[in-house]
Amino acid sequence: MDSNKVLDAKGLACPMPIVKTKKAMGEMETGQVLEVHTTDKGAINDLTAWTKSGGHELIKQEEENGVLKFWIKKG
Repeated sequence: MDSNKVLDAKGLACPMPIVKTKKAMGEMETGQVLEVHTTDKGAINDLTAWTKSGGHELIKQEEENGVLKFWIKKG
């Protein structure tokens, strides 16, 4: 899946993946897609909830070799 920017948040514990995602989204334009990579299992619930509350869209989520990947479209 295509993304405009990739955020590497691997190895970071909650709440850092959310903090870094929020900062990265602030630098992007509406409609652009941010790809987030994290190893924090808590990010599944955290990023899903944050995406909805922020008016963004979680396009896709997958796990590959222990790395959680999220594609979030800026609303």
